[in-house]
Amino acid sequence: MSFHSMWAELLPVGRSPASGGYRRYAWTGADADCRTWFQEQAEARGLAFETDRNGNQWAWLGDPAAGNAVVTGSHLDSVPDGGAFDGPLGVVSAFAALDELRDRGARFTRPVGIVNFGDEEGARFGLACVGSRLTVGALTVEQAHRLTDGDGITLPQAMESAGYDPDALGPDPERLARIGAFVELHVEQGRALDLSGDRIGIASAIWPHGRWRFDFRGEANHAGTTRLADRHDPMLSYAETVLAARREAELAGAVATFGKIGVEPNGVNAVPSLVRGWLDSRAADQASLDTVVTGIEKAARAYAAAHGVDLDVVRESFTPVVEFDHALRDELARILGTGTELRVPVLGTGAGHDAGILSGRVPTAMLFVRNPTGVSHSPAERAAEDDCVAGVTALADVLEGLACT
Repeated sequence: MSFHSMWAELLPVGRSPASGGYRRYAWTGADADCRTWFQEQAEARGLAFETDRNGNQWAWLGDPAAGNAVVTGSHLDSVPDGGAFDGPLGVVSAFAALDELRDRGARFTRPVGIVNFGDEEGARFGLACVGSRLTVGALTVEQAHRLTDGDGITLPQAMESAGYDPDALGPDPERLARIGAFVELHVEQGRALDLSGDRIGIASAIWPHGRWRFDFRGEANHAGTTRLADRHDPMLSYAETVLAARREAELAGAVATFGKIGVEPNGVNAVPSLVRGWLDSRAADQASLDTVVTGIEKAARAYAAAHGVDLDVVRESFTPVVEFDHALRDELARILGTGTELRVPVLGTGAGHDAGILSGRVPTAMLFVRNPTGVSHSPAERAAEDDCVAGVTALADVLEGLACT
């Protein structure tokens, strides 16, 4: 099956007719459809299919128990109303690259695996890369069992409803020991390649990043009868903090975003008692990130005090800078540059990926495919068809260079 036919088959799954974006959340019907698609692709190619204890799906060519396997793939879930390419491009390209290598008559000397990591985006339970974090032990079983979605459904309950065993969750060192190299292809989430005029790039590192919850606690009151001078309105402190985040990020050359908010009692005619906002911040280095977050929190506390509002700040997740394996990165550049005039730029990224989670345990690398608009996590996310095909060829070249004679 060609890249185009696979892409067309997967495209409608989990797509919202209202927004045009995707709602492929972990352990839902759309997620189940994606998982079925992955299994069917594996079986159609005669690959050995398995689902591990953490819900990640694997397709193997050759015996994975032999070790030193070359693995590629990504994820199939999405953020709320996300784009079509973030994640699925890497999975579809993996199957297409394997097809291309078979057409070339490649002789494999190492096992090759294709993976679909579960719950990478964290859209349902609020934590990104759940499947890969569990695999490497970066998320404990106890922590995983406490994860809850917006309807109060826990991760174990959701898994059980989908037909999976939540009691099996946990680290998987035996599976990690099979992997000699992991290469994830992904649409670029930015415009660096578009600006440089290159179709394909190689990742150097993932910026350090984290999520912080800001709880502004004020006093609920009547919106029509309470004098402005008598209010303790947490919304004002929150709004000023959003603006402070933009200023601090600009000063540090970083990014900071309040993209999620919860309000209580959430009434049009009521002064809020609680405004809860989630900050996502990322920077090229740890010092810059610390400067941004410290500056935002300092400003938030000053605004809260001025309005008679209490403030709690909780760091909900954090990932330090991830330097991809230099030797593997250099080997990718050598393979892609051999016998061609192709220039493959090396660039950093502010987006987190399963490759980043695995990097502490196995050699990892990433390939990026050009995104002409730079838009991601949006229905407007795009990649040109010829760039996608170039990505498949690049991934096939890399797999051939790493896993074949």
